[in-house]
Amino acid sequence: MVRRHELTNAQWERIAPLLPETGNPGGRWADHRTVVNGVFYRTRTGIPWRDLPERYGTWQTVYERHRRWSADGTWSKILRALQAGADSTAQDTDGSWAVNADSTTCRAHQHAAGARHAPPTDHPEKGVARVWTKRAARPWDAPGAD
Repeated sequence: MVRRHELTNAQWERIAPLLPETGNPGGRWADHRTVVNGVFYRTRTGIPWRDLPERYGTWQTVYERHRRWSADGTWSKILRALQAGADSTAQDTDGSWAVNADSTTCRAHQHAAGARHAPPTDHPEKGVARVWTKRAARPWDAPGAD
């Protein structure tokens, strides 16, 4: 039985040859299908990585594999191959593709609006010696305030 957010056997057979074969020398990777299903589950539900169900393995494994494959272009290669396959089977397409994300899940904190884009000029950059400025005398520091 295929769960809601998991690949069917036909879908898996299309992308399995596009995935890397082994992990680091001396190491063995966890099952690719389980990890890919975990990435898809997390992407479709929008949950934090740490809340990934245990049936997909440890969340660290799924996260690291997703991050590594994003960096080395594996996900892009899979997308291009699936798009090429869809283009060859589609009857009336214009040949253009658009990948969209629903912006309702990408919300900034309410205090994020209107933030400065450059550091203030009166504060030195990190690693620079602190600049001291002489302040005006305070009433309790004035001579004869005792």
